[in-house]
Amino acid sequence: MKKLLLGDEAIAQGAIDAGLSGVYAYPGTPSTEITEYIQGNATARERGLHSRWCTNEKTAMEAALGMSYMGKRALVCMKHVGLNVCADPFVNSAMTGVNGGVVVLVADDPSMHSSQDEQDSRFYGKFAMIPTFEPASQQEAYDMMAAAFDYSEQQCLPVLMRVTTRMAHSRAVVEVAEEPRPQNELNYNSVAANWVLLPANARRRNDKVTAQQAALEADAQASIYNRYEAAAAPQPCGQKYQLGIIASGIAYNYVNECCPAPRPFPLLKVSQYPLPKVLVRRLLDECQQVLVVEEGQPFIEEQVRGVFESHNILGRLTGQLPRTGELTPDSVGAALGLQTPQRAMPEVVAARPPALCQGCGHRDVYSALNEVLQEFDNPRVFGDIGCYTLGFLPPYKAIHSCVDMGASITMAKGAADAGQWPAVAIIGDSTFTHSGMTGLLDAINENADITVVISDNLTTAMTGGQDSAGTNKFEAICRGLGVAEEHLHVVVPLPKNMPDITRLLRQEINYHGVSVIIPRRECIQTFKRHAKERKK
Repeated sequence: MKKLLLGDEAIAQGAIDAGLSGVYAYPGTPSTEITEYIQGNATARERGLHSRWCTNEKTAMEAALGMSYMGKRALVCMKHVGLNVCADPFVNSAMTGVNGGVVVLVADDPSMHSSQDEQDSRFYGKFAMIPTFEPASQQEAYDMMAAAFDYSEQQCLPVLMRVTTRMAHSRAVVEVAEEPRPQNELNYNSVAANWVLLPANARRRNDKVTAQQAALEADAQASIYNRYEAAAAPQPCGQKYQLGIIASGIAYNYVNECCPAPRPFPLLKVSQYPLPKVLVRRLLDECQQVLVVEEGQPFIEEQVRGVFESHNILGRLTGQLPRTGELTPDSVGAALGLQTPQRAMPEVVAARPPALCQGCGHRDVYSALNEVLQEFDNPRVFGDIGCYTLGFLPPYKAIHSCVDMGASITMAKGAADAGQWPAVAIIGDSTFTHSGMTGLLDAINENADITVVISDNLTTAMTGGQDSAGTNKFEAICRGLGVAEEHLHVVVPLPKNMPDITRLLRQEINYHGVSVIIPRRECIQTFKRHAKERKK
């Protein structure tokens, strides 16, 4: 059976067909569509697969480990910066091992289309000594899910699968199974001594996982996803090819587009790690120079240079390919010395900066905040990750920082500790429950001189309107953390309420302690969507 699928959808369908029992995720572009596909899939509903959004990536990883502990297969999905949030359980998951298969799907975002950095998640896989898969096509993304779950259970290790934005968000026809594999039965095969990471147990597991690395590399060497493609014609005896290529993941497609087989040079396709060094050695022995074509950071390039002490390795580090940003067929073609058509943006296409939607409640929040803060000398507003980050741009120019999920409150506290006043934090509802609550608790415990604005639009709006974990709970959460009732306020951000909102902001900024204001109005996009649904 054939389906036209996004890379994300191929991953989701592959997981369902591989006998998945639950997906655990926090929405983050470019990984969001995986969980959404499973949520909307009829087979997934019939099978009762878990597919509710988690509060953050750490809770997602831990819940998946719990499902694995009971013998069932679990998928964890996130974008690359989400892997930082769940790094603690992710790295420790190699030490515990798995019972049911666990696949950690991470979508990297080179060129930072919707992200703070260009982090390459393959480094995490190597660091944690966890096998890593990197599909080169939507069909491989689908097929790899079954292979990854099988391999996870065979090696008793989680498997990291890494894709990038272009793979996640491009479509192709995918051949899928007629019937999904049955889910694993509940079992009690988990050994507590593996999962209780007391030092004695952890040292034993560390020795075992370290010893497994040779077998993982041997498996990568023999993997159908790692393939040595010989040149079209053999070289005369004793002579080397002028150039060989190592291409990984989606970058393999760019090489194919520029120079389809049969090629005048040998090519090593890498889609399963650890790096298959025997295949790399063969390529180096046959070629005078080797160009490494990989999306993201020079992960393979650095390893080849380090392991083989070779000075004939070309790629991002040597300038043949751009050091930052996404690769393109043009950039790869240029590195191969080919004349490729330049796909520059036409001059008639004007750049359009992002902006808050017309009718968005965040607009009214920033209008009120800017009006009040004009009355103070050197105010500082610490922002966070979400639609409201656009408050940095004109016409508001309202925030002074945005570092990572949840940083607004703790940065405001640190600034207040340094003597800054006023120090204001603005954070969204989903971000607050993701990683802002602990910062607020720190501020409350020290009675920091900050004002916190939780701009609540009743959804995780930036990634498409997914459910927000704290909806209708924020006042109770703040009270439970210790915010004084008289300094906890809920307002409706509308122009007609501007006098009351500005009065409250002024009042709470002048209060020298922790205060919380919650402007609450539904996201205009989900409001329109819900209105349409009510008319049906």
